[in-house]
Amino acid sequence: MALASPFPDVEIPNKSVPEAVLAAGRERPDAPALIDGLKGDVITHGQLAQYVDRVAANLHARGLRKGDVVAVFCPNTQWFPVVFHGIAAAGCVMSPINSLYTPDEIAFQLKDSGAKILITISMFLDRATAAAEKSPVDEIVVLDGAEGHANLFDLLGADAPSVQVDIDPAEDLVTLPYSSGTTGLPKGVMLTHRNLVANVTQCLPLLKTGADERIIAVLPFFHIYGLTVLMNQGLALGGTVVTLPRFELEDFLRTIQDHKITRAFVAPPILLALAKHPLVDQYDLSSLQSILSGAAPLDEQLALAVEQRLRAKGGSVTVAQGYGMTELSPVSHTTPDPDAMPPGFSGEVPKGSVGFAIPNTECRLIDPSTGEDAAPGERGELWVRGPQVMKGYLNNEEATRSTVDAEGWLHTGDVAIVDDNGIYTVVDRVKELIKYKGYQVAPAELEAVLINHPEIADAAVIGVPDKESGEELPKAFVVRAQGSELTEDAVMAYMGEKVAPHKKIRFVEFIDQVPKSSAGKILRKELKARA
Repeated sequence: MALASPFPDVEIPNKSVPEAVLAAGRERPDAPALIDGLKGDVITHGQLAQYVDRVAANLHARGLRKGDVVAVFCPNTQWFPVVFHGIAAAGCVMSPINSLYTPDEIAFQLKDSGAKILITISMFLDRATAAAEKSPVDEIVVLDGAEGHANLFDLLGADAPSVQVDIDPAEDLVTLPYSSGTTGLPKGVMLTHRNLVANVTQCLPLLKTGADERIIAVLPFFHIYGLTVLMNQGLALGGTVVTLPRFELEDFLRTIQDHKITRAFVAPPILLALAKHPLVDQYDLSSLQSILSGAAPLDEQLALAVEQRLRAKGGSVTVAQGYGMTELSPVSHTTPDPDAMPPGFSGEVPKGSVGFAIPNTECRLIDPSTGEDAAPGERGELWVRGPQVMKGYLNNEEATRSTVDAEGWLHTGDVAIVDDNGIYTVVDRVKELIKYKGYQVAPAELEAVLINHPEIADAAVIGVPDKESGEELPKAFVVRAQGSELTEDAVMAYMGEKVAPHKKIRFVEFIDQVPKSSAGKILRKELKARA
């Protein structure tokens, strides 16, 4: 049974991404659009529009045409949005590359995407060059300059004539991020102009905000969460996006304080730091009105701990959670601002949930064992349908068909439950559930319990094979808090008091750091490799 969003549908503009996203900024050209959080350099909304025109013109002057792919291998800077929208305005397709990738991983994406140009920075040039030797591109542009390469000023040159490209928003791609999807090797996710415009348009009514918004952009723009939710949503508000190249706690806190940040979109590792690190007490974070977490499950107690700690210092922040995936552009569910709740809903959204399906979005919950709709109140695999669903995987019809069915439902691979108010809680990945004595044990649930221990700084749980039963047993990887001498037995005893017998931790291994992606997702494959 299809479950509709509790919000009324919104009209999706039939526009390209630059047309739709930069429209609000054109109304206030002198207001800051982008600020470098470390240097303080400012690009106004008026300058942004001019720079986007120049990048599009100079890409055309270099021979690029509609549909050509430009790979961008770059951390967050105030110039990333300029480059992205310039590529989009040229009718080209931006394929963002993870800043942590090795030359082999970069080379795979360059070849698979068919990239014509690679745009990077001097710090990344060694890896970019090594990758291009394996998968050649026509040109490497180094934004901050390097001998023998074009730079940012070449992309902003005044001589090239402006271009007007005929873009079909529903069909033409604007970005090609890479995702492992629900399984397997990274695949190019084909996202159209309409996908991204739709997702921003769907989310804006759930934010009671405006042009005075100041959003901190520390999650990477190369990840679709950063690209859509932080960068494009912030610009579509006509607000200010303050960029940081990476997450360093002190820089993050200082930037919130000095730039009077009002809204932060983060991943759980950042909330863990906000809840537990002593450095937080040295900064004034009272300007923050909203922190929304995504990319990985957020525990209710952790959300409450952050909220209480920051409110105790005089703020009025709310901490909440949303849900999405690259193949959804990425948002399908979120927790609205307190005064933007759906019609007829007067309660409070539980912290452990991901909120409501956003406008224009339908959902189903499917019992993995039967393939039928789950009974009311029961868990099932979350399926999503809406204008934000990807066009498909690049050159991979088989993977596309296994992820998006003939009726347009995207099978997320995540297990969820929905209550009578239409509030969803994501329990775990279908493939990550630990099967023990007929029970399904969710690693995310056990991790949430573990990190609430005062002597545990971070934790991850996987299933390890039990030779005797042929099933799996939960194993915890634990990062001790500074100065702690916590033992394996103490961890197992703690969990034994907190969870049902079939969920008990059977093995504990202490590690220095839980391996995570740049978006904050636990890299369970790495843990399984060492288990």
